[in-house]
Amino acid sequence: MTKNAKLAIQSMAMDLKRVSLGLQRNSLTMAERFLEEARKRKKEINLSAYPDYIARLVQKVSTLRLKEKDKLSEDCLMYSILLQNFASK
Repeated sequence: MTKNAKLAIQSMAMDLKRVSLGLQRNSLTMAERFLEEARKRKKEINLSAYPDYIARLVQKVSTLRLKEKDKLSEDCLMYSILLQNFASK
């Protein structure tokens, strides 16, 4: 994995973690902002260079919505951890 690809995955993981924290703090503007940042990171990631499970996780980021705050918070935290673990290999 190249350094730029690793950085993009780690940045997306951090953005998703911030979404989760924003939702837990009931700061919807913060959560919304970092969710948009995570979606922008998706465009930087070449999905064909990663295993299928990582590609599916990255694809799911674009489907995340702020409707269900509790579920979204848990999902973002889970995706964040999985992406961090992959990038730290």
